[in-house]
Amino acid sequence: MEVWMRGPIEAVPALLQPVAHALLQAREEVEVLMAGFDETLLWQKTAGLASPGFHLQHLAGVIDRLFTYARGEMLTPQQLASLEAEGKPVEGIQSATLVSNFSRQVDEAVLQLKQTDALTLAEARGIGRKQIPTTVAGLLFHAAEHTMRHVGQLLVTVAVLKDAQQPQ
Repeated sequence: MEVWMRGPIEAVPALLQPVAHALLQAREEVEVLMAGFDETLLWQKTAGLASPGFHLQHLAGVIDRLFTYARGEMLTPQQLASLEAEGKPVEGIQSATLVSNFSRQVDEAVLQLKQTDALTLAEARGIGRKQIPTTVAGLLFHAAEHTMRHVGQLLVTVAVLKDAQQPQ
């Protein structure tokens, strides 16, 4: 049963339930998809698609960045360095570590949702140095939909890579 069908996430404001449900669903799908993953495929690209390693890095990174902006904060030098490193192979890193990093970021995001006052959802926020205008709600909902988009891309990439390994 999908996460949204299991009922509300305790302490998450009603208006933010869809965000929590999407992030928790994404985590479950990634954990299942990546269980037993062939590590030799982690940084492989196929058919012009980004590697599974990139998607796993990006999933954690985008949630971190968008939730930072939702708090009204600018990105730290560490966050900017992580953004720059997305998609670049990391020597010795395993997919389980990247999945764990993503899972931890989902936990932090859900905690932030629980601490978000629904009355702040329409408050203005800016993205990046240019302060592209948006709102708290815009950032949180975009984090959820962007996460699900990359989970779908990860699913396709992993399937294509696994299929390419099968004897024809």
